[in-house]
Amino acid sequence: MKVKLFGAGGKVGSVLAPALDEAGHELVELEAAEAMVDFTTPDVVVGNIETALAAGVACIVGTSGWDTAEVAQKAEEAGLPVFYAPNFAIGAVLMMRFAGEAAKHMPGAEIVELHHESKVDAPSGTAKATAEAIGGAPIHSVRLPGIVAHQEVLLADTGQLLTIRHDAFSREAYVPGVLLALERLSDLPPGVTVGLDALL
Repeated sequence: MKVKLFGAGGKVGSVLAPALDEAGHELVELEAAEAMVDFTTPDVVVGNIETALAAGVACIVGTSGWDTAEVAQKAEEAGLPVFYAPNFAIGAVLMMRFAGEAAKHMPGAEIVELHHESKVDAPSGTAKATAEAIGGAPIHSVRLPGIVAHQEVLLADTGQLLTIRHDAFSREAYVPGVLLALERLSDLPPGVTVGLDALL
């Protein structure tokens, strides 16, 4: 597939670009693209999506910290899918799914998420999505150098604690999820679809 990658020089993009090439995708400019992938920053992502939609290009977005409502109507009007995942690591998506199930049986829950010091949003999109999946929970955010992405969900009941944790030690963890999204993009309806869970 011909793909325009916004953020190719960033932390995720610099790993993703060679992985897309290795998987048989071709990196091109937007006017030649069949799909756009965005791993940039919250201040530019909406503009990138709007530009892609205006060019008739479906979108996959890994940038967090923006409001999907800003582009939902434009995507529907354009008849194109915009797929946004707060986390493209399949293990992180399973962590959220398992936490949602566990929360039905354990009433106390808190979330601790740790990311690198340059992550611009806190709490992370993954932590917000997890809190929503378990019916709301306090989130504790840590930003320190040397960390990629870690999250644990602590679920407690009388005399017991269940910890569900996911660790991304490198940004290669996001590649399989992006490749899955590219594979399934044409199956998605026009408008915004949120969460890798929708593809699993």
